[in-house]
Amino acid sequence: MRTIQINEAETNFPALLTAVEAGEEIALTRQGRVVARMLPGPRRSPPPRQRWEEAKIALEASMGVATGLLSPLD
Repeated sequence: MRTIQINEAETNFPALLTAVEAGEEIALTRQGRVVARMLPGPRRSPPPRQRWEEAKIALEASMGVATGLLSPLD
């Protein structure tokens, strides 16, 4: 985790957001003490229908099984 002083964070905020979006954690300090942390937000998972389509394609490819009769549980 990178540590940065608050006054420096104020001037470089856009660059810090880019780093956090890439997965980096940043501690913000004032007078040598950590007062806040910037953490990446939760990753969004694809909607259930899209995940089902991905699973169906993987099943058909790996086992040679036709999944036309299967449907997702909604």
